[in-house]
Amino acid sequence: MMRPAAQQYVVTRPLYSEESFAQDHEKIYRHRKTMLDHVKQYFTCDAKRAKNTALSLLPVIGWMKAYRFKEWLLGDIVSGVSTGLVAVLQGLAYCLLASLPPWYGLFSAFFPVIIYFFLGTSRHISVGPFPVLCLMIGSAVTRLVPDEGPAFNITGFEGLTRDEQRVLVASSVTFLAGIMQLAMGVLQVGFVVMYLSDTLVSGFTTAAAIHILVSQLKFVLGLEVPGISGPLSLIYTLEIIFNKITSTNVCDVVISIVIMVVVFIVKEINDRFKSKLPVPIPIEVIMTVIACGVSYAFDFKTRYGIDVVGYIPKGYEAPVAPNPQIFQETAVEAFPIAIVGFAVAFSVAKVYSIKHDYTIDGNQELIAFGVSNIFGASFRSFAASTALSRSAVQESTGGKTQVAGLLSAVIVMIVTLAIGFLLEPLPKSVLGAVIIVNLKGSLMQFREIPYLWRRDKADCVVWLSSCIGAFLLGLDLGLAVGLGVELISVILRTQFPRCSLLANIRGTDIYKDRKDYINIYEPEGVKIFRIPSPIFFANIEFFRNKLVEAVEFNPLRVLRKRNKALRMIRKLLKKGKLQWTSIGFLNTSCGPINESEDESNMEELDQPTDFKDFPARIDWNAELPANIVVPRVEIHSLVLDFAAVSFLDISGLKGLKALLKELIRVEVEVYIVACDPYILEKLHDCSFFDDEVQSSMFYLTLHDAMLHILEKHPEPTQKKSDYEKIMTGVTVHHPPGSLRSRDRNASPAQTKL
Repeated sequence: MMRPAAQQYVVTRPLYSEESFAQDHEKIYRHRKTMLDHVKQYFTCDAKRAKNTALSLLPVIGWMKAYRFKEWLLGDIVSGVSTGLVAVLQGLAYCLLASLPPWYGLFSAFFPVIIYFFLGTSRHISVGPFPVLCLMIGSAVTRLVPDEGPAFNITGFEGLTRDEQRVLVASSVTFLAGIMQLAMGVLQVGFVVMYLSDTLVSGFTTAAAIHILVSQLKFVLGLEVPGISGPLSLIYTLEIIFNKITSTNVCDVVISIVIMVVVFIVKEINDRFKSKLPVPIPIEVIMTVIACGVSYAFDFKTRYGIDVVGYIPKGYEAPVAPNPQIFQETAVEAFPIAIVGFAVAFSVAKVYSIKHDYTIDGNQELIAFGVSNIFGASFRSFAASTALSRSAVQESTGGKTQVAGLLSAVIVMIVTLAIGFLLEPLPKSVLGAVIIVNLKGSLMQFREIPYLWRRDKADCVVWLSSCIGAFLLGLDLGLAVGLGVELISVILRTQFPRCSLLANIRGTDIYKDRKDYINIYEPEGVKIFRIPSPIFFANIEFFRNKLVEAVEFNPLRVLRKRNKALRMIRKLLKKGKLQWTSIGFLNTSCGPINESEDESNMEELDQPTDFKDFPARIDWNAELPANIVVPRVEIHSLVLDFAAVSFLDISGLKGLKALLKELIRVEVEVYIVACDPYILEKLHDCSFFDDEVQSSMFYLTLHDAMLHILEKHPEPTQKKSDYEKIMTGVTVHHPPGSLRSRDRNASPAQTKL
């Protein structure tokens, strides 16, 4: 019953099948572009397209023309200086994760930023080292150049120190990852990042945070632990740390604890009072300066044996060519580095683009990061992405454009060229402590597990799989495991959808799952079956089984039984044991007649029942002669709701046609409703229709089909009065006081929707 205060509307229109609708409403012809048309358009060039291409490849031209110097410049300067100080510290700290000398982190915070300034589309992300990428690069570095034992036999390693070999490996892996990103951007496949769901990335980054935490324990505890890569490397590293725990440097532990406590407390203050603080307190930078001063004043390195950053050379090194042999050895590791680096940066960029109302281009971002990594790798930097904490500093301190990023690179350059020596006494335990404190957000993602388990168990399985896989097998294999489980979950959800039987909500044109509502109306002999997924090769058999379960009979089995019964009746008529009379078949045999078990010509049993030599059609739901038993079919009409069917492949098309033929041959009228126009067009193109399966079975809406069925198979008068039938007129909004209602008891000929 409709609420009295609700607005109502009345619509009067003819009952439409797809064919009748097409006859009444002319369709606009639209030329569909062929593959050749797309290729021609792609390679066609004119002045306008050349200009648009230049602007898309160099986004800096577009936003610099609209740059508001008076409003934005001061904010970008403040943001650039703040972000630059953080970038220096994070460059030194994250370089430890890559198992490289710390000052190379300054290169990664400088060269990629310069290129991204010209090619990037995000105005707020801070490009540079990202801890997960650093750890993935460190895994490749320690595999080819381990802490203990000889390095891989690679041409180009001759005459290089261990650190130089590691730098060559890191830059070569970065160069290869950049090539992959650039190729994906040129080929316009930026959509690949969509396969990394938020759930998968959350589980993966949580496991990465654990890897990072364990990798920094050796600096926090002051232990010498060799770098280990490959499956179960985390377990082996923890085993070595526990075996050496008695050799812990107490001074390193004390420094780390003090740094972690102070940084944690101030970060909490920054979060709690961020609306009142004009600029977040740069506590990491402050503590780093204090630690440098104290370490220099008390000579921690000599007196307490603390491992410090040490000598930082001034200036930049000459460009270096990547090593092709390293490409071959690290191709499997470079691909996940390319994907993860882009995925993280794009996710952060998307957040800020929505917040500040501008658009970013995924393909251009791939090109920007690809060129940034290629250029940076030539100057010995390692893979760049963005760190959320650094980007948050750039945005929250007033940064409006990548001018802030460019100024942060200038701060890094000043440190590299002039004042880097001031950081030489900095204990590595301070860098390790800063890294560990910044893992809080990633580690707290464990709280998502109960929520995911309650809301979506499949997503929870994806989260756990990516996390456990990355924890045990390493980040590269763990990402592959998580992606595999995610794709399997998508396949299973599509392959085994939740099909349902619908019923009419009495007095309306609305149809819902019959299990969910009380006040429903189901016409006798009619089933409405809803398919909530595409129909394709993997789920056509599941769809068939679910439909058979819903209609409570197997049409192929019924058809074969009927044809066997016809074959037997023909034999009995021929032998004179049966006779046809006006009241039906008459058994003229004295003894009982047993059903024949003759299974010859099985192909004929699947053909339509043939009554051409019978005086009348047989009523299969009535009692049959000669002890013949055929399963009864209680329905006369079946409606298939295709509203959620988004595509249909060739295998699904063939399976659907075979099923429809079986139903039609057992005298069940099939109606398909709400079919997508492109699917209907594909059915016509693929010669789906024939003498049995006809296009007239397609109806515009579910209600159109139901009204047609009720008109063709009217229910007894008693039933009509009991249920008031399905609503035969829908309401249309009129001003108050002028609402008109149609007579629900209109004859079938007058019924309109």
